[in-house]
Amino acid sequence: MLDEVERWLARRSWSADDRPLEQLLAAKRAAGAAGTVSVVLPALDEEATVGPIVEAIRGTLMTPQTPLVDELVVVDSGSTDATAKVAAAAGARVVARDTILPRLPALPGKGEVLWRSLLVTGGEIVCFVDADLRDFDPRFVSGIVGPLLTDPAVQLVKAMYDRPLETGGAVVPAGGGRVTELVARPLLNLHWPRLAGFVQPLGGEYAARRSLLERLPFPVGYGVELGLLIDALGLVGLDALAQVDVGVRHHRHQDGQALGRMAAAIYRTAQLRLSRGHLVRPRLTQFARAGEGFVPRTYPVDTEERPPMRTVPEYVERRAA
Repeated sequence: MLDEVERWLARRSWSADDRPLEQLLAAKRAAGAAGTVSVVLPALDEEATVGPIVEAIRGTLMTPQTPLVDELVVVDSGSTDATAKVAAAAGARVVARDTILPRLPALPGKGEVLWRSLLVTGGEIVCFVDADLRDFDPRFVSGIVGPLLTDPAVQLVKAMYDRPLETGGAVVPAGGGRVTELVARPLLNLHWPRLAGFVQPLGGEYAARRSLLERLPFPVGYGVELGLLIDALGLVGLDALAQVDVGVRHHRHQDGQALGRMAAAIYRTAQLRLSRGHLVRPRLTQFARAGEGFVPRTYPVDTEERPPMRTVPEYVERRAA
């Protein structure tokens, strides 16, 4: 298995610099409708960062000279700050999550937003980017879209990057991605070793062909990235998956308890794929000090998944139109 992973790393791992923008634009023109690109930013209370991300993409990848991206959509999942206003002012099309597929009440979670975004975008290549990134580099988009435009065998591309932990004024160069190192990477190495070569399996920046995404179920919460990666492996095989080095990712870091809830959701996603229907207790109890003792707080571990989008009548009708 190690030899297979090493061969995959040699064939399917690149740097964003390997495909200059001029090459991507030429490939996009040659691809025609199959090369249309939608960028989706799922957002919840990201007024401080969403604007610069939108401006960077529009200013470098959506100009008459560099029309790599065809549409840029921010899907707002109920922000209480000025996220929607800031994103619209920066030039994004903003869609409220709850207005998409209104017959189906929305569930909380990032995966829910990504799943619904397929209904309000039209590109044959869909690129997801987290809205909390700082010092955003447009190569996060062009880098991961590149292999999909230039190699018809590639179906899904994950970004890989350095992920420093920036907290309390200090920087730990490789301290980010704690849930990845403690939960996701051991799970993949133990149970899906063919995916062991992915540097950032939980990263929120990835691009895929719509024809693949519409066939995949979407875990509604934090397990979405792991679920999509595992299910894509089963559907299209390892050689259809790839990763691209885009540099350094700067973003807001979660506290320990939030990471615990994230880890539980990711473990649940893996568990369901290993043995469907055997989740014993889909809840996580954590503790916070209050006065002289500790108070338990119990959170649900999201167990819902949305079905492949091509099974949703509204999506089928929209695509047919």
